[in-house]
Amino acid sequence: MSLKALDYETLNENVKKVQYAVRGELYLRASELQKEGKKIIFTNVGNPHALGQKPLTFPRQVVALCQAPFLLDDPNVGLLFPADAIARAKHYLSMTSGGLGAYSDSRGIPGVRKEVAEFIERRDGYPSDPELIFLTDGASKGVMQILNCIIRGEGDGILVPVPQYPLYSATISLLGGSLVPYYLEETANWGLDVNNLRESVAQARFKGLTVRAMVIINPGNPTGQCLSEANLREIINFCYQENLVLLGDEVYQQNIYQDERPFISARKVLMDMGPPISKEVQLISFHTVSKGYWGECGQRGGYFEMTNLPPQTVDEIYKIASIALSPNVPAQIFMGLMVNPLKPGDISYEQFIRESQGILQSLRRRARIMTDGFNSCKNVVCNFTEGAMYSFPQIRLPSKAIEAAKKAGKVPDVFYCLKLLEATGISTVPGSGFGQKEGVFHLRTTILPAEEDMPAIMSSFKKFNDEFMDEYEDKWNQSRM
Repeated sequence: MSLKALDYETLNENVKKVQYAVRGELYLRASELQKEGKKIIFTNVGNPHALGQKPLTFPRQVVALCQAPFLLDDPNVGLLFPADAIARAKHYLSMTSGGLGAYSDSRGIPGVRKEVAEFIERRDGYPSDPELIFLTDGASKGVMQILNCIIRGEGDGILVPVPQYPLYSATISLLGGSLVPYYLEETANWGLDVNNLRESVAQARFKGLTVRAMVIINPGNPTGQCLSEANLREIINFCYQENLVLLGDEVYQQNIYQDERPFISARKVLMDMGPPISKEVQLISFHTVSKGYWGECGQRGGYFEMTNLPPQTVDEIYKIASIALSPNVPAQIFMGLMVNPLKPGDISYEQFIRESQGILQSLRRRARIMTDGFNSCKNVVCNFTEGAMYSFPQIRLPSKAIEAAKKAGKVPDVFYCLKLLEATGISTVPGSGFGQKEGVFHLRTTILPAEEDMPAIMSSFKKFNDEFMDEYEDKWNQSRM
């Protein structure tokens, strides 16, 4: 019998090459254990509401009214919803061509794109053009759209930070391109060295690749570092010298847990640098409603902004966006609410500030609890989480554990994370899923479990880890650990 088009053997080879560790072997095993009745703490993905973060009240009220506009005609609507939520729902409904059930423009609702442009101008101090902003189903869809336009074949390379978020490696594989790694330096708090970038590009070109773009993730995922203004200037200068498109993944810009290095957008630094660089470097910036104190992952709302792209290219990106007809319309409303927040004096303002600041302050405390907890464990070293939603501790595995992993047919950090899962129910992601230097092992966990649960989780981790290290410790090498 002949093979069919969707038999495994005949599938697109690029599909088979894709690896996505965040929903990989560990996640699948955790799901199996959950079905068997084991309590699982899913810290493998930055999914705040799944780990107990409460939705912000005001945006949910507005979207509820937009979803059920007949409520606006009810004479008692003012008893259930505050006046500013009612006004904002009417504001967004007036922008649509038939409510939330109708397609929008493929770039997103023009009025919401204008609100995004105004947000960017307030943030950066430079005007933004709504025509160069596209709303997307989460930032991930935007990243995939742009990489699809850049990658022409396996000869095209994309510079990606390692450790990296697997969206990039997976999408580059799917599109048939080549990932060009540049390594972040763990001992320098996951800092970026431009000399390392130059070396990565030189090696890629030696292999015959054309390096076309560079990805930065700021704040970092999985590494949690915040790029300094000086670092961003170096990166932009490098992109100018090497003629690279810069892709700025800035989805964690609200998630900052220290005061020394605030978030600064790549676009602001680019504009500050002035001509010719500010007029030449092509930049795509991404943002989302999934992270920050919003955490609305399931809504799938995002945007990208294009800087210094020629009009013909923007038209081609619009054409590709049009294939999907329309981004998710309710998520566009969430995006409008995020970029055009309540102001002092609004009826719901005090509650909104109380809720949002409460979430951020708790995340800051949780970042510290988790970092300190990891650093109290045997053979574990962890940099402080400056931003984003993750800790990425280094696990210094004894040689006996590495040997045991090989015998079990597992990568060493996968072996460790599976043992952790079975013993504690904590579901993490092995560092090998993000990329790491040879012979160095990590895991990624979110800092999202409820604050009141965090001490017990870290205690459980410490008990497992220290027992694991004792079991596999090579006594001869103990003094060197």
